[in-house]
Amino acid sequence: MYSIANKILSLTLCLLLVTTLACDEDFEEVNKNPNSPEVVPASLLLPTIIREPVRELNGLAWGTGNIVMQYTAKIQFTSNDRYDWGRSGDPYNTFYNALRDVKNILEITEVSGENNYRAVALIMKSWMYSVMTDAYGELPYTEALQAKEGVNLPKFDTQEVVYQGILSELEEANTLLMNQSDEALVGDILFDGDLMRWRKFANSLKMRIYLRLSDRQDPSASLQAMLSDPDTYPIIESNSEQAAFTYLQDSPNQQPVYTTRSGSFDEIRLSENMENTLKELEDTRLFVYAQPTTNSEAGLLGEWDDYQGVPNGLADEQALQYAPGGDPSQGGSNFISRVGIMFSCRACDGLASPVAQQTLLMSYTELQFILAEARERGFINTGDAEMYYQNGIQASFDYYQDRLAVGGYTELVEAVQVSEGYFTQPAVAYTGSQAEKLNKIGQQKWIALFYNGLEGWFDWRRTGFPEIQPGADAVISSVPVRFQYPTEVLALNKSAYEEALQRQGEDKITTHLWVDAE
Repeated sequence: MYSIANKILSLTLCLLLVTTLACDEDFEEVNKNPNSPEVVPASLLLPTIIREPVRELNGLAWGTGNIVMQYTAKIQFTSNDRYDWGRSGDPYNTFYNALRDVKNILEITEVSGENNYRAVALIMKSWMYSVMTDAYGELPYTEALQAKEGVNLPKFDTQEVVYQGILSELEEANTLLMNQSDEALVGDILFDGDLMRWRKFANSLKMRIYLRLSDRQDPSASLQAMLSDPDTYPIIESNSEQAAFTYLQDSPNQQPVYTTRSGSFDEIRLSENMENTLKELEDTRLFVYAQPTTNSEAGLLGEWDDYQGVPNGLADEQALQYAPGGDPSQGGSNFISRVGIMFSCRACDGLASPVAQQTLLMSYTELQFILAEARERGFINTGDAEMYYQNGIQASFDYYQDRLAVGGYTELVEAVQVSEGYFTQPAVAYTGSQAEKLNKIGQQKWIALFYNGLEGWFDWRRTGFPEIQPGADAVISSVPVRFQYPTEVLALNKSAYEEALQRQGEDKITTHLWVDAE
């Protein structure tokens, strides 16, 4: 019995050993988790590199862009309106997080050959870097996002290098898409797989950047070359083609402000600067950008006097008690207009729409004003400056009528009209000296760029239109021209940061950037 048992035990041990060795040969294969793939398809990364940066742009418009350009003003917690700015982690952190997935897509497509995804990743990368360099100045660019390659302390590149890199990658993206017509583009939550619209966005963005650089380099040859070859360089030709992110009713593609709390929404009101400008022009976009005051009891649509703004840059107590008519007994939030119903939050009004507002990355309206300025300044010889200018104004009105209709605001759609008389009034008519015409382009572009991220601020820095004066209680005597780098940069990459400041100047919100040649 003992001998037989030993034999059985020996055979059992041998079988276990063989099995173990056999299993060990395929150990890595067997232990791969099918629910956690090591390589993620580009199609799964694409929605993230669109959604998160777009949401960030929307938030920047609400909290900074609208306020610093005096579309809106704050009546509570007014430090931002008084330029008491701290270090800005956004868009820096959000965009660099998204750029990690952009890099992943570029690495994936280098192997897979999916050039449509590669091109879209390059366009989103270029757009994000354009916003960041316009906001901060010098940035990690050529050495950014290379920790896997051992670059943990990337150098900062000059704005000139960053812009040239952006233009080069937009050119590459357009070329890739021009040669790719049959590949699908799954996960495209911006253009629903329409490759031509991606090309038009890329080329229109290039035109924005060429004009941004016009104080540093003559953009004439580049702009005219693009306009002279529309087959190679198609651009946005209507509101329906613009780069506009449309929100859905449910997460994750919900409109951020729609889901905010009432108190946060109510802190921000119509600016007196915007109120006065629109009333002087009898510009019915006032009915889009603002709501009648609560005190007026006008409801959805009021008379002109039912819309009242508040000056920018007041201290908290003065802002909260401000009386538009000068009578202290008629001061406070009930006498100051909220931001328009189209941009309203769910908690603020039962009529608020979750889908009416879009986030505009690049609008047809903006492009028309770019072309108007380029033609007026002699950078291009295609088209007519007045035609571009009037197209830009008309497109802005048309856009808001369309979005108001989406929200179901029929009464406002009928009110937001532009008559022939609007174009012929002296303050709008395309007449006068070149300086006067450029002033009018600048003013109309400013009006149209309401809630367009930080673009109104960036463009004002370059042109000086319109005139923006710091508020009465501002902590500095001039309008900020940049963001300070986030704290993480100082803590984690101090040497590169300090080298950048040696070239760029102090890390202050009043330090002018290279692109804004004085």
